Amino acid sequence: MNAVGTARFAPQWLRLREAADATARSPELLGPLAARLARERRPPGRTFVCDAGCGTGSMGRWLAGRLPGPQHWYLHDHDPGLLGLAVAGMPRVSADGGPVTAVARPGDITRLRAADLAGTSLVTASALLDLLTAEEVDGLAAACCGAGCPALLTLSVAGRVGLFPADPLDGEIAAAFDDHQRRVVRGRRLLGPDAADVTARAFRRRGAEVLVRPSPWRLGASHRALTAEWLTGWVGAAREQRPDLAGRADAYLRRRLEACATGGLRVVVHHVDLLALPAVPGGGRG
Repeated sequence: MNAVGTARFAPQWLRLREAADATARSPELLGPLAARLARERRPPGRTFVCDAGCGTGSMGRWLAGRLPGPQHWYLHDHDPGLLGLAVAGMPRVSADGGPVTAVARPGDITRLRAADLAGTSLVTASALLDLLTAEEVDGLAAACCGAGCPALLTLSVAGRVGLFPADPLDGEIAAAFDDHQRRVVRGRRLLGPDAADVTARAFRRRGAEVLVRPSPWRLGASHRALTAEWLTGWVGAAREQRPDLAGRADAYLRRRLEACATGGLRVVVHHVDLLALPAVPGGGRG
């Protein structure tokens, strides 16, 4: 998902979260999306998909087999190692047995313009929006709406986390993490948990229909490895944002990891999925 050069994500982390991502994504958005694609399918009957910040290709593995018809995927990422994994791991057939092909497209997806999406049927992204700025999200919306291209943008952090049983430090850690997500990186202020709302407004300003659905991770005893890795990163980001939390945060992490190891911790990490359906140039929404 290293789409804008702000961070690098290890393939091990992306693989670890893939099953939870697949379970969390909202299937409710697939019906409206498939109906739009069926009306707008480009000759010779293929669906052309731009996967922005594809990482190891988890979005393609989740979506290609849920959409009908022949598909061709353009996999965009900065990291050539991740791109190689993504292309190699793509499904070969669609929901109704149509062929699925994929090619790598290295580069910065924040530079996409409407002309770059000419002939594209769909833009997808997963866990990407919170890494972008308001200006970059606005540019993405402008490109999609200018090309009349739908966008399915999944798993944006929502700024809400539930841990069970509760701990007195939960709220302070969560608030520090959210502030970290909104930090300035190389002169770019990231949207973090504000991303989905900002994105929805950017598309709606341009006349697109926008559907938003929840897509939470629900992590229990069967997700111990993922929960432990998520906890370590979550608390680490909070500690980085608030150095004054260091001692209490370290003790908190030890408590939480011990509970996780024994299967006594449940976590709900809230995300949202967004489907934007722009008007078709020269007509309605298709």
